[in-house]
Amino acid sequence: MALYSLNFYIPPLVSLSPVSLTKSRCSGVLVNLPNLSLLLHTHSPNLSSSCFRKPIPAKISIELLRATAQQKYVYPDPIPEFAEAETQKFRDQLLKKLLKDKATFGDDLHTVVDVCVEIFRDFLHKEYGGPGTLLVEPFTDMLVALREKKLPGAPVAARAAILWAQNYVDKDWELWNCKPPK
Repeated sequence: MALYSLNFYIPPLVSLSPVSLTKSRCSGVLVNLPNLSLLLHTHSPNLSSSCFRKPIPAKISIELLRATAQQKYVYPDPIPEFAEAETQKFRDQLLKKLLKDKATFGDDLHTVVDVCVEIFRDFLHKEYGGPGTLLVEPFTDMLVALREKKLPGAPVAARAAILWAQNYVDKDWELWNCKPPK
């Protein structure tokens, strides 16, 4: 455990928590950071809880409580074959769903589907790496692109697309990766 003695101002931070130490006349502040927790002991008996509202000079010692490197989960790279198969399934199912509301899309139905499919294909090829990587961004991009092109039914199409993806993409990924090699 490393102990350091420093003189500095304690700024009013959101992550500060008062700590009372019973074995001495010290009070302290617990600072929790993503990779580190610090216990700051103030060695001035006249400090009160008011010290957390305004900066004051204090002689403190820093106790290193815990320091760990955060582990990052690395998602697998996108699989082009999966992306193509899933894109085709997405196209078929989205067209089928939107055909039920043909009055909203009129003659632009296939154009609406094509715009959604193009954005979804790009996402699957570049970003989707399995469960936990399905983002809302491509579906908001669909909405924006459909509106920019002044195509009818943009909210309906984007909603249908995201609902389909939530229900099928992760499950299809799991099935795809469980297939025995040919």
